[in-house]
Amino acid sequence: MFRKLLYDEKAQDLIEYALLGSFISVVSVLVIRAIGPLVNDLYLTIENALPHSGVEARIL
Repeated sequence: MFRKLLYDEKAQDLIEYALLGSFISVVSVLVIRAIGPLVNDLYLTIENALPHSGVEARIL
């Protein structure tokens, strides 16, 4: 019985997928936090470059 548990690889696959998912999640959060300010600066630059007409858009 112990030998069967020792060589069973089903749980190993699940653990590998869990670790891979965790790694992808952590990397995604770090990348988003790193590029967030750059994207915000880009939008502010575009907003400041557009002419202001002084008229607000009305929702119909």
